[in-house]
Amino acid sequence: MKKITSLGYDVVFDDSLSELQLFLVDHDYSQLLILVDRNTNDHCLPVIQAAIPDIVDYDIIEVDPGEENKNIDFCIGVWKTMLDFGADRKALMLNLGGGVVTDMGGFAASTYKRGIDFIHIPTTLLSQVDASVGGKTGIDLDNVKNIIGTFSQPQAVFISNKFLETLDDRQMRSGFAEVIKHGLIQDKSLFERCKTVVLPNLPEDMVYESVQIKNKVITEDPTEKGLRKILNFGHTIGHAIEGYSLVSDNNPLLHGEAIAIGMVCEAYISNKVNGLPDQELKEISDFLMALYPAYDYNTAVYPEFIELMRNDKKNESNKLGFALLNTIGDCAYNNYVEEDLIIESLDYYKSLIN
Repeated sequence: MKKITSLGYDVVFDDSLSELQLFLVDHDYSQLLILVDRNTNDHCLPVIQAAIPDIVDYDIIEVDPGEENKNIDFCIGVWKTMLDFGADRKALMLNLGGGVVTDMGGFAASTYKRGIDFIHIPTTLLSQVDASVGGKTGIDLDNVKNIIGTFSQPQAVFISNKFLETLDDRQMRSGFAEVIKHGLIQDKSLFERCKTVVLPNLPEDMVYESVQIKNKVITEDPTEKGLRKILNFGHTIGHAIEGYSLVSDNNPLLHGEAIAIGMVCEAYISNKVNGLPDQELKEISDFLMALYPAYDYNTAVYPEFIELMRNDKKNESNKLGFALLNTIGDCAYNNYVEEDLIIESLDYYKSLIN
C-alpha cells in the first residue's frame, strides 16, 4: 500500500481497500450515498460492498454512463435522489466510477446544501490518473467540457488495480493518454517508458508515478492560476474535438482519444511557437498516431471546432489559451495562439492520416 498526500487529503493505493474500511469506521457520517453508473453498478459495486463494514448503511444512486450524460439534467436527478434519501449536511458521497461519475458526483456533493463531504474511488485508468485527483468537479453545458464546476477537494481517494481488470482495451488506451501527457509536460523518462508499454498491460507503478506528477503540480497551484495550466496540454483542441464528436458521431471519441489528437495538434503549435524541436514533434506524432485510431474530420467543421475552443475555460479576453511544450518534459502556459495557426495544426494532423 502507498499513499500520496494531496491538498489536505490522502490518495491511497490499496488493492484490498482495507483503508476504505478504516476511513468509514473512523468518520461519523450520518449517511453514505454511493454514486454509480450502470457499468460500475454491475462490475465494481460488489467489490465495494464487500469492503464496507457491516455497521455502515448506504443508499445507491445510479446514473447513465457516458460523457453525454454529464450535464445539468442528470445532476438535478442526483440532487433530487439525495433529497429523496433525506441526505443531510453530515452525509458522505462515495463516487464509484470513471471521470463522469467523479466529476459530476463531486459537483453534486460540493453544491448540495452548500457542500457535503465526498470521496472518490476511480474505476478507470483515466479517472485514476486524472479526474479523481486535484479537486476539480464539473459538468458539461452545450458540449463545452466542464464549463460549470467548482474547486472542491475530496476527503480521500482510494485507488485499486482491481478495477482496471474490468476495462476493455479501448478504455485502457483512453486513460493512457493522460499518462503520456504527464510525461510530455513534466517527465521525459516517463514518456520514454510509455513507448515501451504494451497495452492493456500497464506496470503498476506507472499509475502511482503519474499521480505523483499531477499532485506535484496541483499542490503548487491548487486553483489553476499558473503552473497547473500545463495539465491542459492537448486539451484546448482535444476538448473541442471531443465535444464535436459527442453530438456528431454514432460512436463518439473517448476523452483520451480526443486528447491524443489534441496533443498531436498542440505539439505542432509548440514547434511553431515555442521551438519544440522538429525531431521531438515527429517522435510525439509518430507515437500517438500509431497508438490511437485516426479521426478523419472534414475541414468544413473547423469553424465548429474554433467556436468550441472559444468557450474554453482557459481563454482570457477572447484570446485562445494553450499550454505548449518547449521540449519533451518541459511545458509552458499562457500561450495565446491565432486561429490561422490552430487551423494549420488541424491540417497537420490530417496530413498524418492521408
